[in-house]
Amino acid sequence: MEKTQIRSLRTAEGELAVSGATLADVARVAGVSPITVSRALNQPHLVRPNTLAKVQAAVAQTGYVKNMMAGALASARSRLVSLVLPTISTPIFADMVQAASDNLTAAGYQVMLGLSSYEAWREELLVETILSRRPDGVILTGSLHTDSTRRRLQAAQLPVVETWDLTPSPVDMMVGFSHEDVGHAIAQHLLERGYRRIAILAVQDPRAARRNQGLQAGLAKHGVEVAALQLMPLPSTFALGREGMAALLASCPDVEAVVCSSDTLAHGVLTEAIERGIKVPQQLAVVGFGDLHFASHTYPPLSTVRVDGANIGRMAAQAILDRLEGKAVASLTDTGFQFIQRGST
Repeated sequence: MEKTQIRSLRTAEGELAVSGATLADVARVAGVSPITVSRALNQPHLVRPNTLAKVQAAVAQTGYVKNMMAGALASARSRLVSLVLPTISTPIFADMVQAASDNLTAAGYQVMLGLSSYEAWREELLVETILSRRPDGVILTGSLHTDSTRRRLQAAQLPVVETWDLTPSPVDMMVGFSHEDVGHAIAQHLLERGYRRIAILAVQDPRAARRNQGLQAGLAKHGVEVAALQLMPLPSTFALGREGMAALLASCPDVEAVVCSSDTLAHGVLTEAIERGIKVPQQLAVVGFGDLHFASHTYPPLSTVRVDGANIGRMAAQAILDRLEGKAVASLTDTGFQFIQRGST
């Protein structure tokens, strides 16, 4: 057996072990076989909790660090899955990231996060860099990509899941919902309550644009046109909501309802309306999107569209894992959405 070489560095926190320990050393300390150690490190969900605890304690004691490159060469797996988001400043994506990461980590994979800032060209550069790291799978946000991005992903022949959208022509697999249908549902809700002077306040996000198209189409079926459209720069903020509402009132003072591309914007609209003495919903209805944690606690509580981001994350991660195990996976999975009526409408 190779002799374990451990040297200690004195730090302010005490002694830090820097180890050249091998897998066999970890197995010896844990009192299990090297195969069990390998399984505990790579597929912890397949190992009994008490055995996993022994291995983890032995890893900590010996200072063992897994050689990911050696494992990748031996198994043709990098144990990396890349997740590309437009931003981390918007809470709506947080549940998705957490759920996807939890599922992948439990299966022995690590998540590599990339931010595209809502720019297709930036996503293209990210995908090029990501693929050079040979990930085992890629999870993307949305379905709008450059032609180069689509070609690269298809040529890579690895599992790809597009999320937060629904299109008949995915790169590989898709887990999401129809933004056009969201717009139709909002139009139906407002029309049923007698609103006709309906305005849109949105950031310049392609998915928000598709919801707006659905809203406009739903209104048009009943002979109603959007009274005003106010577009704001990314990302959505409370301040932009107030600013956008002020602009809408200047251009369309008789507006009866405002449909916002996010709950964050809608919160700003509510605040601006209250400060101006506009009663909600008696004089103005407000609709958001996302059902963020504060939506039920605004004054009045915000009507909005709920999307289960955690479920999207779980299903996207599971689609990657199933494909890697050779299982059949549906190309399209509609997670749906729910309109939540509260006091603002």
